[in-house]
Amino acid sequence: MSTVEIEIRPAQGADAAAIAAVHDAAWRNAYRGLIPGRELERMVERRGPSWWSGALRRGSRVSLLMFGGEVVGYASSGRNRASTLGVAGEVYELYLKPEYQGLGLGRRLFAAARGDLASRGLSGAAAWSLAGNDGACAFYARLGGRLAARGVEHFGDVTLEKFAYVWR
Repeated sequence: MSTVEIEIRPAQGADAAAIAAVHDAAWRNAYRGLIPGRELERMVERRGPSWWSGALRRGSRVSLLMFGGEVVGYASSGRNRASTLGVAGEVYELYLKPEYQGLGLGRRLFAAARGDLASRGLSGAAAWSLAGNDGACAFYARLGGRLAARGVEHFGDVTLEKFAYVWR
């Protein structure tokens, strides 16, 4: 019998390519057919290794989910950008490679991101999801997120609804 180590750790500059690979796979899986194809391609291409290197250099907080030494997921978090939600923290992004979804790893990564927010004195958390991303909406609801607001995102000439979930 063998054991696979699961670890969550802060991202470092050397992780930029691995984060970009997770982003690419997760976004194509989650948003293909939801975000118009050309817009999705632009967004994925823009968030390559150099973008992630720059974000980490500027102090972005990114937690990595490691499975057997491989980066298979990430979460970024910080101060809530929508003060009307009444919480101080926000999980900006949480993505796993598609083949690692549905195994409870996202729950671990979310808990780590919430812990990081709390350690910085940011009480509560918000997370946004496109309304059509049924998997993410169900995930946040299972974690106890309460639907607190609605908004829109524009992708080229398409406008999509988004939901804000909060945890107090």
